[in-house]
Amino acid sequence: MRIDRWLYATRWFKTRGIAVEAINNGRIELNGERVKPAKTVRVGDNLRIRRPPYVHEIVVEKLILRRVGADIARACFVETEHSIAAAEHLRTTLALERVAENRPRGKLNKKHRRERERL
Repeated sequence: MRIDRWLYATRWFKTRGIAVEAINNGRIELNGERVKPAKTVRVGDNLRIRRPPYVHEIVVEKLILRRVGADIARACFVETEHSIAAAEHLRTTLALERVAENRPRGKLNKKHRRERERL
């Protein structure tokens, strides 16, 4: 199965076009190598997906032909323990930085935007 189709079907990307763009930009590695969108993915392959600021390392468990629900899609891959730990560490680091900045979460309102512009 094509890697761009698999990434789309397992809900890593919203559209196949976005998946192709990520592959062409070198954000996807299959077994440690850059790939093209038509590269065949097989059960047991290791994928490294960079979606800044996170890096996901997964192992392909199942191949599916069509885009499916999130629960079924999650059953098609397993994220490595190292990847889960790194993501959790990054998540807490980013949360601490946000608290240290005293920056509100989400979109800035008019007051906060003007304060930021003054700085």
